[in-house]
Amino acid sequence: MGNGINKVLPDLYLGNFKDARDREQLARNNITHILSIHDSAAPILQEMTYLCISAADLPTQNLSQYFKQSIVFMHESRLKGEGCLVHCLAGVSRSVTLVVAYIMTVTGLGWQEALAAVKVVRPCAGPNLGFQRQLQEFEKTQAEQVGGNKASILKMKHEKTGSIPLQFKLTSLLFYM
Repeated sequence: MGNGINKVLPDLYLGNFKDARDREQLARNNITHILSIHDSAAPILQEMTYLCISAADLPTQNLSQYFKQSIVFMHESRLKGEGCLVHCLAGVSRSVTLVVAYIMTVTGLGWQEALAAVKVVRPCAGPNLGFQRQLQEFEKTQAEQVGGNKASILKMKHEKTGSIPLQFKLTSLLFYM
């Protein structure tokens, strides 16, 4: 499952368990940070900086409790110009959910648009129904925030002007690439 490392944004990659051990592929993509989310997540390569989250790929698993720390981990590595690989076992559900939450935060896209953008580069992406509900709830929470972060501001602008076509939103996402 999975299909190797896929670049989602500059310095942000999705992959599977096997990819997270492939030193050649990691080096080629300047990956120094690995966010590992699966049942037995643990650091594997000494030279990497890890965030390990133990979580099952079950609709009842609460992933939203890890959104904030995951988003910060991904963003901090990208700000340093260092690559971050987010992976679970197959690179299909858990890891994709965290990356979609990140894209929602930095772009203001809704969860479905963010997932569609991920599927462009990783067609196998498919969070389970429970994770999809958590992303939907995260979208509602972000829309209700009136803080000064960019995602909230973009989200409020989108709501005031009505629905923005997916192509425009994907073009906006490309701005971050």
